[in-house]
Amino acid sequence: MTAESLQERIAALEERVSRLESVPQKPTPQASRSEVFWALEGLRQRLTGNGQVLFTGVLDLPTGEHYEWQQGAVAEGLLEADWSEHAAPYAALGHPVRLTLLRAVLQGTRSAAELQETAGLNTTGQLYHHLKQLTAAGWLHAEGRGHYQVPAGRVVPLLVLLSAVVPAGNRTTVE
Repeated sequence: MTAESLQERIAALEERVSRLESVPQKPTPQASRSEVFWALEGLRQRLTGNGQVLFTGVLDLPTGEHYEWQQGAVAEGLLEADWSEHAAPYAALGHPVRLTLLRAVLQGTRSAAELQETAGLNTTGQLYHHLKQLTAAGWLHAEGRGHYQVPAGRVVPLLVLLSAVVPAGNRTTVE
């Protein structure tokens, strides 16, 4: 091995170590608040007014679709809004069959026939009742004849809602 090739290998290893050290690691019990709440600290640096709510996500679905999403709102506006005006989208999620349909669509099942089988529904009438509720609330979009998709702007918000109620092993909570 020549001195030049050894230097190249050392340089490549140093670069790899540098990249690995820059990846956020899972917080240790002794980790500082800024390490544990790195996203929150970033939001705090940008705050205007009395507070904001932010959710964001980056994901690749099993279908190969890629989504990057960020949405924020001023907390005061959220607290003053008439929440009852927004009940329909939440109500549409309030049935196990509809949640099963949404999960199936996100995983790549798009045709009505496949969705009916996946949800274990006996009649197309039952299926279309649930699909109608989801499309009316904006959680699904009919694309072509008998095929459905979760609109791009609803993928991450749907997963954010689910993450609020589904236990997760890597959730960081407020102290």
